[in-house]
Amino acid sequence: PRPHISAVAPPKVAFPNSYGAGHIVIDTAGRKLYYVLSSSQAYRYPIAVGKQGFTWTGTEKISREVDWPDWRPPAEMLERKPNLPELMTGGIRNPLGAKALYLGNTLYRIHGTNDNNSIGTASSSGCIRMTNGNVTHLAGLAGVGTTVHVLSKLPSNIARAD
Repeated sequence: PRPHISAVAPPKVAFPNSYGAGHIVIDTAGRKLYYVLSSSQAYRYPIAVGKQGFTWTGTEKISREVDWPDWRPPAEMLERKPNLPELMTGGIRNPLGAKALYLGNTLYRIHGTNDNNSIGTASSSGCIRMTNGNVTHLAGLAGVGTTVHVLSKLPSNIARAD
């Protein structure tokens, strides 16, 4: 099944920055994603991040958005977990959740999850997980072309304000 998922807005927080409105900033150490609203404010979403050995940093642009995406585990993951299916059709049992925002030409995505208990943990293979309600909200603000900055940790001036 692919039910309708209502957008769930996170809190707005102080976020002194020079990124510019409309950018996404991901703090992997703090396990938070920020959607920048202005030079002083952002939405703050709780996320799950890559487990040890699967973390990454860099800047990418959202290259596409897919509702209830199909999931094809990469070859490396299938080697580690041979019991995984080669293809899982999008739906409530799919680990990509209700929506996926693909990052550039990488295998990484910002996506929903069918496991809300993973939010706040380092448990993915490098993707950024959000609750389905939160990723639906984020996708209503950010679309193809939005710049995403993945940081190992926030600069201290931003972290102190939040």
